[in-house]
Amino acid sequence: MALKIDTFDNRTGGNGYYKAVSHPLAAESAPALMAKLRAADGVAIYDPLGYAEGFAAFYPLDGINIRGLFVQDIGKIGETVLGLRTQPVTDLPGAAIGAPVDVLFVTAFDADRTVDHIRHLLPNGCEVVSLDALRLPADMLTNTKNYLDPMNFATNFAFFRDDATGHTRLVTANYWGRYGATDIRLWLRLFDRAGEVLAEWTEPVPGDRQSIVLDSADIRTRFGLGDFTGQLFVHAIGATGHDVVKYALDTYGASSDMLSCTHDANAWPADFYAGLPAPRDGEDVILWVQNSHPCTIPAGEIAMNAMGNGVAGTIDTPVGAYATLAVRVADVLPGLAWPQQVEISAGRHFVRPRYEITTAKGDRRIAHANVERTDLKPDPGIPELRNLMGKGYILPAPILPTATWRSIALPTPMATGQAELPVALLTIDSDGRETGRLALGRLPRDHARQIDLSGEMADGLAALEAGGGFGHMELVYDFPDGGDADGWLHALFRYENRATGNAAETSFGAHIFNTVLTYRNEPQSYNGRPPGLSTRLFLRLAGDIADSSLESMCHLVYPASTPWHGRSQTDIALYDGDGAAVATTRLEIPCGGSRFWRYSDIFDAATRAQAGPRAYVIIRDTTCRLFGYHGLSHADGGFSLDHMFGF
Repeated sequence: MALKIDTFDNRTGGNGYYKAVSHPLAAESAPALMAKLRAADGVAIYDPLGYAEGFAAFYPLDGINIRGLFVQDIGKIGETVLGLRTQPVTDLPGAAIGAPVDVLFVTAFDADRTVDHIRHLLPNGCEVVSLDALRLPADMLTNTKNYLDPMNFATNFAFFRDDATGHTRLVTANYWGRYGATDIRLWLRLFDRAGEVLAEWTEPVPGDRQSIVLDSADIRTRFGLGDFTGQLFVHAIGATGHDVVKYALDTYGASSDMLSCTHDANAWPADFYAGLPAPRDGEDVILWVQNSHPCTIPAGEIAMNAMGNGVAGTIDTPVGAYATLAVRVADVLPGLAWPQQVEISAGRHFVRPRYEITTAKGDRRIAHANVERTDLKPDPGIPELRNLMGKGYILPAPILPTATWRSIALPTPMATGQAELPVALLTIDSDGRETGRLALGRLPRDHARQIDLSGEMADGLAALEAGGGFGHMELVYDFPDGGDADGWLHALFRYENRATGNAAETSFGAHIFNTVLTYRNEPQSYNGRPPGLSTRLFLRLAGDIADSSLESMCHLVYPASTPWHGRSQTDIALYDGDGAAVATTRLEIPCGGSRFWRYSDIFDAATRAQAGPRAYVIIRDTTCRLFGYHGLSHADGGFSLDHMFGF
């Protein structure tokens, strides 16, 4: 059963209350509060804001002598909450007659004013406690007057591991500075596999645009740790503008067989995740379940099933508070094989999970599943968009230089209401010309249709050679035979080195790009109302990884639902680790086209040396919305790839 908590809503955004009660420091304060409630002869619960069930999901109320549950809103009277019939708070004095109420538990933060309003209703000698007992220290808050301000809880989790085979590196920058933040600090807590605290510290980030690099090898040395696998909790103190901690996450080792990249964990637990690939012959696929909460995930609460098949296998091992569990897909769903894919029933217990693939030759890579939405229905307006919005929804992904890499696409259902995917796959050269089109029909929910472009779209790839052998593909809706669509179009893209077999994969969803007309919040804008017609992307570099054989690479795509500006005006701005601008160069990409480039292609050796080991790049374009992918490549054939993010 899913936890009765509200995390993220696609209309209203993230729930600050959820972040407040699940915070690791709140969990440390909770035992004292719970002991007080259990020691009372009688407890009345006053739930003016509807937070009681969300609290009890993390901190069970067993052993508490509850005399009644009271509400303020007349419309909520008579409902069942925590198994109790709700009563008007004005009935509180009568409820205490003949049944002692010596503690009133107010399930609210900033509760003083709320308590003042009902103080005349309190039984004699009644002590009042509230969720303020779980408050973080005042110096951790951006807004001390409104505790549930989202800026007080700019938090996220990261998969974090360090052992003899490899390390983990989280990279971001102080993007809060551009929104007015002046004193950013990161409060960090590292949990081991059992959910025990390995280390806790505060990392100052005083400079605007300053780079942030957290390397597991450095942390291991700093705190004298042994091997560990677990998760890093990150809380950005003093945040403004963004309440989400965004980052790139590299895993790397002495060998390029251990090289991959992914990104932030999305910070909000969901009911379902999808896009988890089944193992190919000779592969082992591990789902890393990392409990995001201060309570145990009971055995059997998490399940997996083949996409489109309701027969599920459960994970029969409990996962302790903030603990990490490795789950082999083959153990839960034996016989399932690529290109089949897996749906995860997560019950809101954890944020977007990572999975790790180990091949027969020992190559290891990490990627992430995606949130599967439960709130979408088919949209009859989408098939009609072509008249005004051309291609409409576009899911762009690189076609890496074909002489080196093979590119593979696997459409992935990503909403529980998606019974089919009526789609086509396009190949497009670097200058924006369509070179191939493959109609995939109305793919059923349980499809296992991968497209290896080298085989099925060989002619389209051959046409890319004149432009450097690279371009991009686009997954688009296609309705010649009818079908339903909801706009939440996703796919997994896998890339393989032709010579070595090293692989990387990434996944994302479609948007409407570069048209002034808007449709249902598209073209999406992260900083205001649509349309989103500009670009700000973060590109981490490999500079501080002690391996001169690594090269940073980037693939920028200029997708356009309708014709837009003929060429982009894309500034590639290089910053050093302190956030100082080092150099900027202009890149022009034809509308509908793309560019593949390496760090050394854009900036010469002297400029790169000036930028230093903690350098990064901001890709800025005020004329159009670009979509980008970044990665690292190794001289011996290993590489990583993931989509980029913006601030």
